[in-house]
Amino acid sequence: MTRFRVLTLTAGLALLGVLAVTFAPAIGQAPKSGGILNVWHRENPPSLSIHEEATISTVLPMSACYNNLVLFDPLKKQESEATIIPELAEKWSWQDGGRTLVFFLRKDVKWHDGQLFTAKDVKYTFDVVRAAPDAPAKLRVNPRKGWYDNVVSIDAPDAYTVLFRLKRPQPSLLMMLASGYSPVYPAHVPPAEIRNRCVGTGPFKVKDYRQGEVLDLVKNPDYFVKGRPYLDGIRYIIVKERGTAVAAIQTGRIDVGFPGEVSKAASESLKAAVPQLVVTVANQNVNDNLILNIRRLPFDNPKVRKAISLAVDRRAYIKAVHQGGALPGASMAPKPFGVWGILEKDLNQLPGYGDPAKDKAEAKKLLAEAGFGPGNPLKVEMGTRAIAIYVDFASFIVDQLKQVGVEATLKQIETGVWHPMVTRREYHMGTNLTGIGPDDPDANFYENYRCGSPRNYTDYCSELVDSMMDKQSAELDPKKRLQLVYDIQKKLEEEAARPMMGWRVDYFTHWPYVKNLIPHQSIYNYWRMQEVWLDK
Repeated sequence: MTRFRVLTLTAGLALLGVLAVTFAPAIGQAPKSGGILNVWHRENPPSLSIHEEATISTVLPMSACYNNLVLFDPLKKQESEATIIPELAEKWSWQDGGRTLVFFLRKDVKWHDGQLFTAKDVKYTFDVVRAAPDAPAKLRVNPRKGWYDNVVSIDAPDAYTVLFRLKRPQPSLLMMLASGYSPVYPAHVPPAEIRNRCVGTGPFKVKDYRQGEVLDLVKNPDYFVKGRPYLDGIRYIIVKERGTAVAAIQTGRIDVGFPGEVSKAASESLKAAVPQLVVTVANQNVNDNLILNIRRLPFDNPKVRKAISLAVDRRAYIKAVHQGGALPGASMAPKPFGVWGILEKDLNQLPGYGDPAKDKAEAKKLLAEAGFGPGNPLKVEMGTRAIAIYVDFASFIVDQLKQVGVEATLKQIETGVWHPMVTRREYHMGTNLTGIGPDDPDANFYENYRCGSPRNYTDYCSELVDSMMDKQSAELDPKKRLQLVYDIQKKLEEEAARPMMGWRVDYFTHWPYVKNLIPHQSIYNYWRMQEVWLDK
């Protein structure tokens, strides 16, 4: 172990200083302890296991139960490698020319059941997530397995040191480990139990869960961060009907709205009725997209997929469904919110972004070439989650497809059924919201477009694109990497891999007495809640 003790730890040690600053209260705003925070939750979580789900409906309430090795600073909305702070890891260091990432762990952490946290838990978690051949357990669904395809092995040479060994350099690995999608699980609790209860190290514990009513969290008195959390507890109030929830925010029964669910129009109405409400306009790295099951006819035909993409007027979609509260973009978040978004001049050359009349004419032509037309219309089942924002989206698409002769039948599906269904590819066509962990190509491309990825719901597969993904991931020159990412995005849209409709602008709404709850540029990464306090 001697050689690990003398590693250069400049980056990790520097960030320890950041930790001290980050968790210091702002001048003149001494936090108050106590109180219960009431948060709107739009539906029952499909399970309580973050690593087995692909939805904010699980990540939002369960993030406060867990910790990561590292975390994006909860008080800084713009995320980058520079805003990553220690959590279960005290410090870290890149070694071996960027092929080994070494973490040195805290020694004062306990799981909620009293057992000590050690390197064994870290190795267990990420061996299971990457589905290592010798992993001691298996996840029922594994959406982010692709994040760790570059990991050769995870070693724990002692109880408080962990090494991630990589095939090639991958600077983005640290960004993905900081995501809300990357908590550390206990090695002594099987995945089947984690689906129904939380045994974490986080600032809060699950106290009670009544489906359709509430998910109650209570302060962890043994939390390893001194003086945290400030809150006595968090109550996630489950309200499926959007209008009912918005009314509850207005009356003060709910303190915080669900991210992405308060539309531009609803936020304006709320502000008019209750001027003191805080509405933060933010992009949270969530896009609306169409998923076309390539395993099922006729979506195995690239002409049909491109026709579907051409049929939808993106700018009309943004105006009608979002009242202007979204931005056009390809597979990475557009500027100014994202770093990697494709340039508008390039975007305008892609299917669905040009002249709507010409695009729809081209769609009809491609459908005719595929054997569909007035005498033989293409008939599809349009699946969507039974949530208002999804149904609004799907209804618009059905109307757009009708204009090119495609007959789409709308089918609403509960979330607990939806994700297993699309994972098994038991759908025809669907509307989908995709949230990206951090604003980084590796987190997006490997999860959503890689050949064989569980969350590549369309089963799009291109060896060329896969090789382009690997090339951009290993590229250390930011300008060269950006160009590679542009090229990938163009390819994905031209081939209708997962046609993008727009990137949502969130109108994050809460009462002014809720302090230190700052929406990030990713919807998943700011729900630890240990810094949040109530000024009332």
